[in-house]
Amino acid sequence: MSTSSALPAKDLRPRDELDEVDRAIVGILAADGRISNAELAARVGVAPSTAHARTRGLIDRGVITGFHASVDQRIVGAGLQAMVHVTLRPGSRHESIVEFAHEVRGLPQVIQVFFLGGSDDFLIHIAVADSSDVRTFVVEHLSAQRSVANTRTSIIFDYHRNRVAAPFH
Repeated sequence: MSTSSALPAKDLRPRDELDEVDRAIVGILAADGRISNAELAARVGVAPSTAHARTRGLIDRGVITGFHASVDQRIVGAGLQAMVHVTLRPGSRHESIVEFAHEVRGLPQVIQVFFLGGSDDFLIHIAVADSSDVRTFVVEHLSAQRSVANTRTSIIFDYHRNRVAAPFH
């Protein structure tokens, strides 16, 4: 059985079968998604064509799901960040969860939404201008929803992010 030279063979290795080179590429790109292919190749110790092909393969296999810009929220006028813990009311849970998640994801103040197991149903990371905006967000966008039983807000003083995680599917 031969493969056509016109079409490259698709890399069908499972996502968890990453070799040392793949893992190095993933680690470097997670830290700096804007690194040039030449610099990536040099840091990994492979030819630029190999680095390019490996990166393309990681994207095709769904290991790398995108490249993201990290924004300084203070500079764009949203210097106060908070985590809002949300517990939904019992009853018709599936519909409440799906509807709540859909509504909250689209709000401009929301940076991240986590659907949780445990005492809270959601953890929502927001960035706003000041404490009155936190209050407004919680009152108007969360507490006003019939499905929300309670909220608990924690102000973020500082944080460090190592990587950007892909959404769960």
